[in-house]
Amino acid sequence: MNILRSPKAVWAMLAVILLIAVYLRIDFLTSVKHNVSHDSVYYDEMVKRLIEKGVYAYKAETPNAQVAPGFPLFMAGIYKLVDYTHHDPFPYLRYANLLLSMVNLVLIYFIACKLVNARIGLIATGAAATNPPFIWANGAILTEVLATFLFLSYIYRQLRAIQTGRGRDSLIAGALLGCTALVRPEFLPVVVPIYLFYWLWTKNRAAWKLLLLACIGLSIVMSPWWIRNLVTLNKVVLTATQTNPFHAGTYPYKNWDDGLVDRHGKTQQEVAIERLKIGFTEHTWLFLKWYTVGKLDYIYSRMYFGSGHTPMYKVIPLRNQYHTAMIWTGVLGLILTLRRWRQPLTLIALILVVMSFIRLLFIPEYRYNFIAMPLFIIIGSAAAEMIARWIYARISPSFTKEVKEV
Repeated sequence: MNILRSPKAVWAMLAVILLIAVYLRIDFLTSVKHNVSHDSVYYDEMVKRLIEKGVYAYKAETPNAQVAPGFPLFMAGIYKLVDYTHHDPFPYLRYANLLLSMVNLVLIYFIACKLVNARIGLIATGAAATNPPFIWANGAILTEVLATFLFLSYIYRQLRAIQTGRGRDSLIAGALLGCTALVRPEFLPVVVPIYLFYWLWTKNRAAWKLLLLACIGLSIVMSPWWIRNLVTLNKVVLTATQTNPFHAGTYPYKNWDDGLVDRHGKTQQEVAIERLKIGFTEHTWLFLKWYTVGKLDYIYSRMYFGSGHTPMYKVIPLRNQYHTAMIWTGVLGLILTLRRWRQPLTLIALILVVMSFIRLLFIPEYRYNFIAMPLFIIIGSAAAEMIARWIYARISPSFTKEVKEV
């Protein structure tokens, strides 16, 4: 424990972790053949259409708002930067993922330090550095790495806003959440529960002023997208119009041919709503189970493999057990944190709960646990320390005094 009292030692250990992380990521990107998913192909077509014709359209030739603009615009910037007409942009996008992935590790460290201490920061960063999905995802031309970077940036700034109570920090946090929502819209609702928690914790009425400032920051970032949709599509679209994930989520255990409703002549939204009405009234237990433990099991039981690659880059042995251990230590951390909820770490627990509830509305996929995993790692690392302290305090009472001094 004494070594962690030296800031130089802490920074040296962090540097070693980051060096290992960057080696693993570069080795992965350069030693395997990367698969390209259907979504990546559609994004590629969309970005080229946007650059060459000025038409923002996903899987279509006419303007639409099927997907939020954050990731396509990020791709377009890389395409223009590397001159995509003469160079394949995908390798450059993968290395952009690598850079963002390294920044994500730094953000995990600083968030954990702000919530707990440097020891937990190092443990969480080390766990994230060697977490296989955080390495494999760099090969995928998908939203995960960029969205994680923006979401962790938001969380760090939101923590600062809560700790300082400054309006400027809330404004910036809201803007960062807006950036996140432009990549992955499902995170938009987290802003309200966070400030509700802040008010319940402090009973400070300034929480509502800070919430307003956060919403203003969010609106400033998202307003160009809203205006574009109003002008181009003649309708209000806050995030995106793609309804397929919501519709697909109404099929328990992905039984696509259950014949629950007649789909002929109906939109996906109409079919989804009708399925929910019939499902929860006529097949109540099946739908209750599916919309709770069923979807949670689909989302969190296995790790995300990116877009796939050959040969398999194993990273570490016992990968599935490693993932399971992180999930369950995270769940334990949730329970321990909520027992004494008046603390900053509860913010992470709250975000995880809100994210999981939001996920229950849509089709469950393993990739949807990716952005939640840094939070599981942070709160799980804190739980591991709590348990270690409890054990050592009973073995050696002098240890309690020592760990409190670190």
